[in-house]
Amino acid sequence: MGIFANLEKEFDYAIVEEFFSHYSFMLDALERLIIGLEHKEQYKSNINEIFRIFHNIKSATGYLKLEPINKLVTLGEEVLEECRHLDGRASDTLINWLLRLSDQLQRYKKDLENDSSELSQTDHNIIKVPTVYLQ
Repeated sequence: MGIFANLEKEFDYAIVEEFFSHYSFMLDALERLIIGLEHKEQYKSNINEIFRIFHNIKSATGYLKLEPINKLVTLGEEVLEECRHLDGRASDTLINWLLRLSDQLQRYKKDLENDSSELSQTDHNIIKVPTVYLQ
């Protein structure tokens, strides 16, 4: 029995389906928002929206006990909390790091879709948190 089947066994089917639907929808928007950080005029709104996505995923995965996803978005949320107080054009380092994080979240999505027995191993480069946020 895989991760998704276990979720459906432990939680109400409607809750699991709603989580997956919202998770997929948020991930679909994520890459566009991250790339938009290259533009100074989009920075504030995009950072806040990415933060909101991470926060929503964090809440849901905390409830569903999907610890690897929860830890990843918590890290992203912590970095973005600092970025929310800045204004400008995001650094390439920040953008690339966020894209790597987004890719990892997509791998987790595929793991859930495929009802894998466990979530994919986290890309070890994600722990290299950027220290320069703006250009």
